[in-house]
Amino acid sequence: MNRDDTTPTPAEERLVGASADREDQAVEAALRPKDLGEFIGQEKVREQLDLVLRAARARGATADHVLLSGAPGLGKTTLSMIIAAEMGAPIRITSGPAIQHAGDLASILSSLQEGEVLFLDEIHRMSRPAEEMLYMAMEDFRVDVIVGKGPGATAIPLELPPFTLVGATTRAGLLPPPLRDRFGFTAHMEFYSPHELERVVHRSASLLDVVIESDGAAEIAGRSRGTPRIANRLLRRVRDYAQVKADGVITREIAAAALAVYEVDARGLDRLDRAVLEALLKLFGGGPVGLSTLAVAVGEERETVEEVAEPFLVREGLLARTPRGRVATPAAWAHLGLTPPQAPAAGNGQRDLFGA
Repeated sequence: MNRDDTTPTPAEERLVGASADREDQAVEAALRPKDLGEFIGQEKVREQLDLVLRAARARGATADHVLLSGAPGLGKTTLSMIIAAEMGAPIRITSGPAIQHAGDLASILSSLQEGEVLFLDEIHRMSRPAEEMLYMAMEDFRVDVIVGKGPGATAIPLELPPFTLVGATTRAGLLPPPLRDRFGFTAHMEFYSPHELERVVHRSASLLDVVIESDGAAEIAGRSRGTPRIANRLLRRVRDYAQVKADGVITREIAAAALAVYEVDARGLDRLDRAVLEALLKLFGGGPVGLSTLAVAVGEERETVEEVAEPFLVREGLLARTPRGRVATPAAWAHLGLTPPQAPAAGNGQRDLFGA
């Protein structure tokens, strides 16, 4: 099925999707912390990164190349901007899918200033020729530009000013070892705890001039799937509800009522998540059932169920992937308020068959 570039994907359409739409990008620009002291969560990453940056500043050198991995919405882009700010350097932002040829990368690298930070999002999606050019650029600050074609082609070495590459990826396993090994500092971004997300919600509410009570922030944080981007998006939707339906103050009751309107339940599941669980439990008795069959039952594409709904359900312990198919866990039955079917007593089938 062909999809127009302007058509939102299922992940982008979801209120609890971790991908950033245009509204998210605009709001995040205003809410982003400016230094490591303001950045909430990721304590180990912050501590380690602070040492790397302080040491580089003390030496008067550019910082080591940094690789940030983790799910969308956890703050990889924000940390790249903080790295540039802490080093007092400009930042250039691009993405792996935008670099389809080695010439695209050579053009970007040749225009960098000394000490500049190059942020390369979704670095695992960069083309192989560009990837191979990046090896030499990261290690020797040099690239070979090929002029001409065929036997007459000539490689012209181009010296680059020292720079810091910050690569971000949601799938670190897809990075080839030669590229991964050239990063001086590698960090994995973890999902946030509810307490950390409460702090994120309080900070964002103050920047947005929203009055929120502690129990209201806790309610939003508990439904944010461990992701600050989702917490900020839910906060904006609850703010809208509070302004229209109440006095503008976000309490636990207001937050719960607002998120019920948007079909985000107490555990952060939305319509698609619950549809997958309900089909698995009510139609197939909890499984096992094949992915394609499950997708047909909920009226979605196989890829949508596998890539959009399943990761969170597995992480929450509500669904398990087995060699025989998808299986619901006892927590899934409890969450939907259903009683799992009783397993037949051992030997009953044999006694019935032979009349014993």
